[in-house]
Amino acid sequence: MLAQCTVVVPTIGRPSLDVLLDALAAAPGPRPAVLVLVDDRPTGDPLRPDRPGLPPVRVVRTGGGGPARARNLGWRTARTEWIAFLDDDVVPDPDWYQRLEQDLADLPDEVAGSQGRVRVPLPPDRKPTDWERGTAGLATSSWITADLAYRRRALAAVGGFDERFPRAFREDSDLALRVMDTGAHLVRGERWITHPVRPTDRWVSARVQAGNADDVLMRRLHGPDWRDRADAALGRRPQHMAVTATALAAVGLAVARKPGAAAAAAAVWAAGTAEFAWRRIASGPRDRAEVGTMLTTSALIPPLATWHWLRGVVRHVGVRRWKGLPDLVLFDRDGTLVHDFPYNGDPEWVRPVDGAKEALDALRARGVRVGVVSNQSGVARGLITGDQVDACMKRLDDLLGPFDTVQFCPHGPDDGCSCRKPAPGMVTAACAGLGVDPVRCVVIGDIGADVEAATAAGAVGMLVPTPVTRDEEIAAADWALGTLTEAVDVVLGGHW
Repeated sequence: MLAQCTVVVPTIGRPSLDVLLDALAAAPGPRPAVLVLVDDRPTGDPLRPDRPGLPPVRVVRTGGGGPARARNLGWRTARTEWIAFLDDDVVPDPDWYQRLEQDLADLPDEVAGSQGRVRVPLPPDRKPTDWERGTAGLATSSWITADLAYRRRALAAVGGFDERFPRAFREDSDLALRVMDTGAHLVRGERWITHPVRPTDRWVSARVQAGNADDVLMRRLHGPDWRDRADAALGRRPQHMAVTATALAAVGLAVARKPGAAAAAAAVWAAGTAEFAWRRIASGPRDRAEVGTMLTTSALIPPLATWHWLRGVVRHVGVRRWKGLPDLVLFDRDGTLVHDFPYNGDPEWVRPVDGAKEALDALRARGVRVGVVSNQSGVARGLITGDQVDACMKRLDDLLGPFDTVQFCPHGPDDGCSCRKPAPGMVTAACAGLGVDPVRCVVIGDIGADVEAATAAGAVGMLVPTPVTRDEEIAAADWALGTLTEAVDVVLGGHW
């Protein structure tokens, strides 16, 4: 089973990554097909995960896109049936490989994911701090990707993680809800990881209030009952908003020269802040440092939580379900990737259009597979040979490759084949060969036949007009972009 599993670890290069890799290298049992480390640092020296005992390791880089984008790049580069996500600050149990294999074995098709079990060690000789108690909540959280394996096809069907969630917060719950909305099930396995409490500074509780904006996004995407479905508690946001309102009222009344009312509002604010601070202090070790931190941050958290919630309300107006990136983008060759020289059989005349290399590389960098679908009726007309087409395709690969699939039709318009565009044959064959659902495929070309072939196959067609494109073809296209770069930008923006 593990031969059909890829382990994906997004990382920002924390020292805890070494602990994780040591544990994976030392663990007995079978190994997964590959370990993908996704380096999510904007810059830095390449990771060097050189350890005997690790499965084959592949390192890819996002350039700093955040945890959702990092996980997406990881699973998109994998080709196995299962993708097992681990965070870079966890420690798998010694039998993790064996347990993972048992957890995934013989799961019915309707099960799309299996969550591991999490323990969070807390100090045995004192009460935990506020930060330690918050981390301990991971032990009972649902569908967190600290250790969660998904079928790759389930991820592809919903577009993976929603990259509009910029933090390691709610992006895993959102994915789980979208997967379950397809009718699939998620289960809990019997494998275990340890999630140590990561060292941090005293202001962490104030910074994490930014997650209130993500809660607004969850509500907009999944409706008012999303917390029940995701097993996510509401917390103290209503109280925070009430305390913030009294503080604003106190300031406003003071400005209005109503000192009695202002004092009353300030007293309510002070009482609410004190109650919040005491709840946090009473549950903790009550040493001087912790008490000072709790007093300070308890005054900051209510307005910060309210501010981020309001920011989310404004920012996430009219949001749509995440579609993600396509699994495959197919390009017409002549007139789209290279300048059109009719019935060209000379590799020297294969000349890329402006921006073609950069557009293709941008797709590959995000884990999107790319291919070519090209009508070559010059073969049927006797103007070029199949060998010449092959030579031109090789030149194309040398200049713009590698391509995951290359399809061309040698037939003429009267041959009645199923592959010549606007027939869907080449698009269908490319998708089938790569195991891609056509609905997760985009076809980019310069004439109406390219768009019609995409539509007939169940894919999305985009038109990048050239002088040979007819006005009626442009009018009929759902997508007509000015350049190849613009078309790829739309795809990478998830708007296709």
